[in-house]
Amino acid sequence: MGGVIIALVVMGTVVLVFLFYLVSLYNNLVSLKNRFLNAFAQIDVQLKRRYELIPNLVETAKGYMKHEKETLEAVIQARNTAFSAGQQAAANPGDPNAIQNLSTAEVALAGSLNKFIGLAEAYPDLKANQNMLALQEELTSTENKVSFARQAFNDAVASYNIACESFPSNLVAGFGRFVPAKMFEITAPAEREAVKVQF
Repeated sequence: MGGVIIALVVMGTVVLVFLFYLVSLYNNLVSLKNRFLNAFAQIDVQLKRRYELIPNLVETAKGYMKHEKETLEAVIQARNTAFSAGQQAAANPGDPNAIQNLSTAEVALAGSLNKFIGLAEAYPDLKANQNMLALQEELTSTENKVSFARQAFNDAVASYNIACESFPSNLVAGFGRFVPAKMFEITAPAEREAVKVQF
């Protein structure tokens, strides 16, 4: 009788340890998911800051670049599209389609900003405008912060995805409905660099 009790105690202990291990794996997945969601929130903050700067940049340039109306409108349209995609991605950073749409919109915005900046260099008065110089510095700073925030997001997503795909946590991930997240990647090689703002 004493041997049966000892066997039951040992078996109960093994089962408890295993359950604690599963709970630990689950909690780790929750923690990693929250880290990548928080990392996206940091991207969102910087993108919103940039989206707010772009109309100011365009308004400052309007007086000087009267003949470049199409370029100015293209920048604002790209900004609005990226802003909308950013809101959708912020609502669900774990949605691969939302992140892909945001990446695509960011590529279009970077392209239109680069064209705008290239044209702005042809206007010496605009290059010397104090408001334009201040906006240029703010935008450059924001672009750097966006790059760092993207890197932090992608690092958090990589850690989360590794945990979701590694054995035995992949079993817990499947049971807990943890799906892999998509990294915030720029697909066009020319657009991987931050927008260069220099007048």
